[in-house]
Amino acid sequence: MDCSINKIKGRWERRKEARPQELLAAALDLLVERGYATTRLDDVAAKAGVSKGTLYLYFANKEELFKAVVREHIVPAIGRAEQTIEQYQGSSRNLLQEILLGRWEQVGNTKLSGIMKLIVAESGNFPEIAKFYHDEVILRGNALITKAIQRGVESGEFHQIDAVQATQVIAAPIIMLILRKHSFDTCGSEPISPDTYLETFLNLLFQGLVVRPA
Repeated sequence: MDCSINKIKGRWERRKEARPQELLAAALDLLVERGYATTRLDDVAAKAGVSKGTLYLYFANKEELFKAVVREHIVPAIGRAEQTIEQYQGSSRNLLQEILLGRWEQVGNTKLSGIMKLIVAESGNFPEIAKFYHDEVILRGNALITKAIQRGVESGEFHQIDAVQATQVIAAPIIMLILRKHSFDTCGSEPISPDTYLETFLNLLFQGLVVRPA
């Protein structure tokens, strides 16, 4: 009897510890599928297999749940990239390429790309989540690009350029590829190969950015 009780208790404890992750996974799926406005906490709880009351033990409201999804699934990748820049020993061209391709592989090429589409589509109605995403994801992500460009300019590898403005120009094609994935590519338009798109983009970028030997 005691062994059975202990086994049940152990399963209960493991289940309780797993609940926040299960809720975040359910929330991510529903946010990407339905958007922010139509995602209901009742549905998140049901998808995670818990009561709505249990959800409120971990997250006060939908905004806090959304923030937790972003901090769990997107922000850590930015932190890893920040560490990479600090330790990077290769060329600035290779560093910038790794940052851009990493953004696509870790976010754009996964279900997380749906969060970007959500922000673009619903920021007008929910400015508080747009500001949060801007401050914790876009600003930090763009700072990575800016730092890589400045590194190349200072070493003489890149042409003298306004790194902040160049960041906006360089980030735009990646954002466009992500948004297209959730718009035109879903309604029968001619598909674009992400690999070919990114290769073409990088070739054009470095043709204009990299200083050629005299």
